[in-house]
Amino acid sequence: MASNAVMEETLQVLKDHKLRVTPQRHIILAYLVSHHNHPTVETIRDALSKELPNIGSSTIYNTLNTFVDHHLVVELQNGDGSTHYDYFGSPHYHAICTNCGRIVDVTYPGFSDTEKSLEEKTAEISGYMISGNHMEVYGLCPECQIKLGIKNE
Repeated sequence: MASNAVMEETLQVLKDHKLRVTPQRHIILAYLVSHHNHPTVETIRDALSKELPNIGSSTIYNTLNTFVDHHLVVELQNGDGSTHYDYFGSPHYHAICTNCGRIVDVTYPGFSDTEKSLEEKTAEISGYMISGNHMEVYGLCPECQIKLGIKNE
């Protein structure tokens, strides 16, 4: 179960986005906030089965779609055909292994400390009305580099 601080934070996030607070939404969002494993619907269902024994995959899928529509969560494809989800509470991007599909969050000091945000700069250059962003980079994770003999341990 997520900590009380996470539960309070997620409750406020739902209210701030004017989403009806249901136990399912609250617990699914708390799971995403407190876990950085980029889960699939099945992973979430398995993890929450003790707290919500009757929760179905369709409820989780619909809840995640609502979160994606409200820019709380991003969908990630890692090349294996499955969809993974990530809470996007703080700016970061994703590195995805093209061999094993592993996904990691990437941020570094100063990543979001620019004079203008990526969205503001893009709007200025393109004339688009920007509603959000999501960046992914692809390559081989350290473990796959070793397995493939590209890098020594």
